[in-house]
Amino acid sequence: MSFARLPRPPNRAPLPAGSAAASPAETWFATQGWTPFPFQREVWAAMAAGENGLLNATTGSGKTYAVWLGALQRRTAAKGLQVLWITPMRALASDTAQALARPLPALAPGFALAQRTGDTTSAERQRQERQRPQALVTTPESLSLLLTRADAQAELGGVHTVVVDEWHELISSKRGVQVQLALARLRRWNPALVTWGLSATLGNLEEAMHTLVGAGGGRLVRGRIDKPLTIDTLLPEGDERFSWPGQLGLRMLPAVVQEIDQASTSLVFTNVRAQSEIWYQRLLEARPDWAGLIALHHGSLDRSLREWVEQGLKEGRLKAVVATSSLDLGVDFLPVERVLQVGSPKGVARLLQRAGRSGHAPGRASRATLVPTQLFELLEAAALRRAALAGAVEPRRSPDKPMDVLVQHLVTVALGGGFEAEALPGGGWGAPALYEEVRSAPAYRHLTREEFDWALAFAGQGGASLAAYPQYHRLQVMDGRFRVTDRAIAHRHRLQVGTIVSETTMRLRMVSGASLGTVDESFISRLAPGDCFWFGGRLLELVRVRELTAYVTRASKKSGRIPVWSGNRMALSDELAGALRELLWEAARGKFKEPELRAARPMLELQASLSRLPGPDELLVERHKSREGCHLWIYPFAGGPVHLGLAGLLAWRLAQSKPNTFSLAVNDHGLELLSALPVEIDSLLDGSIFESDHLEADLLASLDARQLAQRRFREIARVAGLVFTGYPGAAKSARQLQASSGLFYDVFRQYDPGNLLLAQARHEALAQELEIGRLERTLQRLSAQRVVLVDLKQPSPFAVPLMVERWREQLSNEALDQRLKRILNPPSI
Repeated sequence: MSFARLPRPPNRAPLPAGSAAASPAETWFATQGWTPFPFQREVWAAMAAGENGLLNATTGSGKTYAVWLGALQRRTAAKGLQVLWITPMRALASDTAQALARPLPALAPGFALAQRTGDTTSAERQRQERQRPQALVTTPESLSLLLTRADAQAELGGVHTVVVDEWHELISSKRGVQVQLALARLRRWNPALVTWGLSATLGNLEEAMHTLVGAGGGRLVRGRIDKPLTIDTLLPEGDERFSWPGQLGLRMLPAVVQEIDQASTSLVFTNVRAQSEIWYQRLLEARPDWAGLIALHHGSLDRSLREWVEQGLKEGRLKAVVATSSLDLGVDFLPVERVLQVGSPKGVARLLQRAGRSGHAPGRASRATLVPTQLFELLEAAALRRAALAGAVEPRRSPDKPMDVLVQHLVTVALGGGFEAEALPGGGWGAPALYEEVRSAPAYRHLTREEFDWALAFAGQGGASLAAYPQYHRLQVMDGRFRVTDRAIAHRHRLQVGTIVSETTMRLRMVSGASLGTVDESFISRLAPGDCFWFGGRLLELVRVRELTAYVTRASKKSGRIPVWSGNRMALSDELAGALRELLWEAARGKFKEPELRAARPMLELQASLSRLPGPDELLVERHKSREGCHLWIYPFAGGPVHLGLAGLLAWRLAQSKPNTFSLAVNDHGLELLSALPVEIDSLLDGSIFESDHLEADLLASLDARQLAQRRFREIARVAGLVFTGYPGAAKSARQLQASSGLFYDVFRQYDPGNLLLAQARHEALAQELEIGRLERTLQRLSAQRVVLVDLKQPSPFAVPLMVERWREQLSNEALDQRLKRILNPPSI
């Protein structure tokens, strides 16, 4: 087992000699047996001076009280809401509110704190209406709902401090843009608004801070405390081999069981919910005596079940919890001693975030143990540790002027008291004041007046193609202000405020009535009554489906399917990919310093003997002919989404000189082009095929760009309010939503080709699904590298995982294993 410790920065410091009397915050700290860290005092002083800022500090180091006590010292005697605390997840709201309430009796008696999220009951909402809190813990979606109130300015105009927790989790999404627009509105009402963000894992801190606080600038505070972090790797015993991709690493189960057994409380992270269900079951099978001591936690489980698990962690009643990203963020679980990560987390930031779930208190050590499930993940484990020690944390950036979020925001503001309308010289109405307000949000700093006016016209009258339909006339000018006058339009808008878009889910209930959680409608649609599947650690039998609810009973059978949920596949980050390429070059020179490299040495040496280990200035290309056809394997080590676009691009460009038919396969490390006819690769060998001129046009030509864009448009149409997802208890099915958005897509393409939502769909398809920015950088790197071509007599260890990716959809696990046994030859593999 290998490990490394991050450097230990200076520990806490006492008040300087001769300093002024302790502040109330410092006095309260003393009553808890704590001494403030210098960064906490710095934040308190900055907030007292009215400064904005971003606090970057290690998970579990005291960020919350640094900013919260700073907010409390800014409180006034005025009634009404003064402080907003924005959290990215509803699940965090309760835990956060408990932490914020702790110092109130001593520091701010009578200062009322409340929560308002999608989980808040109607009774609690009514209580808040009768007695307004001074501080509110909320989410981006609930804040936008508050902005739709007719009295929004009266209710929110007194807010003087906003804290955005886990800013790294929001900044790169449309939810972060939603926060930016809400802050722009609050600053319009209160120009002296103080805004602070909290983050533990960001590589571009200055940029992230300015994205949150706007053009006025702010203070970046880096909290450095004594919090050691150990990153180690669980290696197989003896001659045990790692499985190829698709086997979920269950050969490592005995070693994981042993690690859990040695710790008091552990979190076992997996990357997807289906994998968490499998690992939970296998852990119980391996240790039946752990029944009741281990639990499962993911976002599709019912809220009551998740809360039971979280409470069990806090109280130390659970031995282990198998979880996904649902436990990534700042819930405070002090008893957690160990974190195990099954499979590669694919990024440094995600590893550090999950590692911080252990030792979640100042001065306590955090430990993350990586559990590789196949050869490349073994190498990634060493690369992750190296990148973490070097501080190579991934940057995260805001989307650039998403028009669907802007259209939604215009309707939100029109509901929330309206906004000023100004008659235009040529007729019609404009909103120059709101335009300047929107542009103050960094995501829209490049928004042109023409683009804003288009969004205003689209929200107001449906644009060029929907003007004849009254239901899309959402904005009307009354008394010199844009307002929403139709009550049905207002009701529908409030029901689906937000930017979270996912596959339609079905409620899962026992026939007896108990709620279990949700599953994707697409998964249930493939089942028939009597079919069995695993969910929440239980084997269930489907009884019937009624109105988007699947009713189940406990199954008497022994086996069943594992649900597959929609979601983005995690991809190798640039930082991790660079560290991985360095490790391969060291192995090529016979350097196997890390334990992971030594464990992978037989495979790496076999790769070198059958083919080659590429150097930093080399691009490895392998060629082989089999009964399937002509194989071409290329290894850029740039991540799955980049390789998907690159594979399509290269196949299209190669087919221009000689028509051919290609089958494509990609993973995070390389790509396979399988063709029926031999391929002329002169342009590949001289690097000319990697030129990035006309990249976007070639990508659109090489892939089914219309299908990609139409898939993105379905989400855009929902956010922009074109598609209504249905009323509570009567949600529309995924098929209905897809048909509706597809109709809009076709209408706009035919009758309104300049529609900016269409352009956004094309941009998002390239930027998010194919990562065109990274693809262009990869092409530039590849064009400067020397291509090394190796003709193989048999597939290399690097090539086999790509073949598995292609076969996985065609073969059962048993057939796949048999085929691999025939290919993995000689026996030493």
